[in-house]
Amino acid sequence: MALCNGDSKMMNKVFGGTVHKKSVREDGVFNISVDNTCSLFRGLQKEEIVLLTHGDSVDKVADGFKVVARSGNIVAGIANESKKLYGAQFHPEVGLTENGKVILKNFLYDIAGCSGTFTVQNRERECIREIKEQVGSSKVLVLLSGGVDSTVCTALLNRALNQDQVIAVHIDNGFMRKRESQSVEEALRKLGIQVKVINAAHSFYNGTTTLPISDEDRTPRKRISKTLNMTTSPEEKRKIIGDTFVKIANEVIGEMNLKPEEVFLAQGTLRPDLIESASLVASGKAELIKTHHNDTELIRKLREEGKVIEPLKDFHKDEVRILGRELGLPEELVSRHPFPGPGLAIRVICAEEPFICKDFPETNNILKIVADFSASVKKPHTLLQRVKACTTEEDQEKLMQITSLHSLSAFLLPIKTVGVQGDCRSYSYVCGISSKDEPDWESLIFLARLIPRMCHNINRVVYIFGPPVKEPPTDVTPTFLTTGVLSTLRQADFEAHNILRESGYAGKISQMPVILTPLHFDRDPLQKQPSCQRSVVIRTFITSDFMTGVPATPGSEIPVEVVLKMVTEIKKIPGISRIMYDLTSKPPGTTEWE
Repeated sequence: MALCNGDSKMMNKVFGGTVHKKSVREDGVFNISVDNTCSLFRGLQKEEIVLLTHGDSVDKVADGFKVVARSGNIVAGIANESKKLYGAQFHPEVGLTENGKVILKNFLYDIAGCSGTFTVQNRERECIREIKEQVGSSKVLVLLSGGVDSTVCTALLNRALNQDQVIAVHIDNGFMRKRESQSVEEALRKLGIQVKVINAAHSFYNGTTTLPISDEDRTPRKRISKTLNMTTSPEEKRKIIGDTFVKIANEVIGEMNLKPEEVFLAQGTLRPDLIESASLVASGKAELIKTHHNDTELIRKLREEGKVIEPLKDFHKDEVRILGRELGLPEELVSRHPFPGPGLAIRVICAEEPFICKDFPETNNILKIVADFSASVKKPHTLLQRVKACTTEEDQEKLMQITSLHSLSAFLLPIKTVGVQGDCRSYSYVCGISSKDEPDWESLIFLARLIPRMCHNINRVVYIFGPPVKEPPTDVTPTFLTTGVLSTLRQADFEAHNILRESGYAGKISQMPVILTPLHFDRDPLQKQPSCQRSVVIRTFITSDFMTGVPATPGSEIPVEVVLKMVTEIKKIPGISRIMYDLTSKPPGTTEWE
């Protein structure tokens, strides 16, 4: 028996069916129709909301199989009940598939005959056994950010080992939030964790890493990267930061007169980190989405040597929180918003020049048609046919309604952001939407789902607060990880999170990255004013599994007044041009912008 999760195409092909590539991608949340007489879908409605991420589809169904789910005229599920084989062309394992847990329960308990006896307590005991077995009487250096993952990891180490075996270190990399390191130290000391705090900002700003050089004769060669404060590549940023953490850890070991070969390095690495980093620990087939700081080449080398302790490597964020409660950690720590190891470094979009490729004008024209669809249908255009080919009649009706009621403009911004489309990394455009009227958030969320489906070179859609944007920027403010740039973002992040906390809505939002972009709006192109300001993005994100998620809709999951207060306060910071609101689900966007 098998459940071919997220890829019914392979199962269909293996059993003699055929698959073909579609001109339309399905990346995002869709309604599908299901046959609820099928054992896999028992107890479900005839229409279900699921996450789809694919660009091809089952064409001819294999003998013995029948179609049990459809997305429009695209096959979304097949089954051979007699052989207990089921193929799902969507992701039942993620939170965006509303009844995914029911589907998995049907398969695991009713079809496969499993029982649910493996509990969090079992997993805790297993983690402690593994730590004891691997470490023995050696010492472990654990890098503590103060977040839930590294703190739960430390709590497990303290349960498994003697107190003098665990060396807890918090490294301030210069990319922490305002007063973050101080509050982390205080919180950990309250838990009885004696933590050594190291200010290593200078080492990180000037850190480098080695990168492969592509060579025609395929001879493996390496080059030294630029220093972190001069690089604009998000992947290079993440690798430099990960490698610098290891270098600082080695310095700590040296200062304590310990032998490196006798000290293990412990990390709160989770399974999603390893999947997104395309680590062989998680999968031999995963595509690289982004290199996590805890899975760089240096870490992988240490892992191969058996020197890395990662007790949470098979856990997801929600499971770590349950384990944290089981270990007796306080709720305010367990439910704390995650903050990435690279910190604010990956929330500054660094750039020296605008990102404008040859597809820029055509994509802008498509966006113009979408934003003014009700007028565009009266003026036939070849690109209008492309828009119609990528949308259903229902989508087109909704577009007509939205664009008849609201005066919108949509355009590309000349920057890149990381996304995940078809389970693969993408690194491409951001679409900005501007409006003459007060924003209608439900309509904007609809557009944010529709636009990346039509334009696969768009990862993310943002709403731009303020008056209509008359002249979209076509250049950028040169931006690097300098102390001035970081202090601007630090203040914007501080204001936004303060307002969220005071509103009482911090618990309803899973995470809220605040991003600084190199965009300066509202300049008269005739006066040729230089680009010298930057703009801030607020990304309110709601998720249960941290693999997928949706933006918080103002007026629904978060009050409009709270968002507007953030906009007002951030706009007071010197050097800020505009404030934007990220409307994108994951996928096609990632949680972080880099």
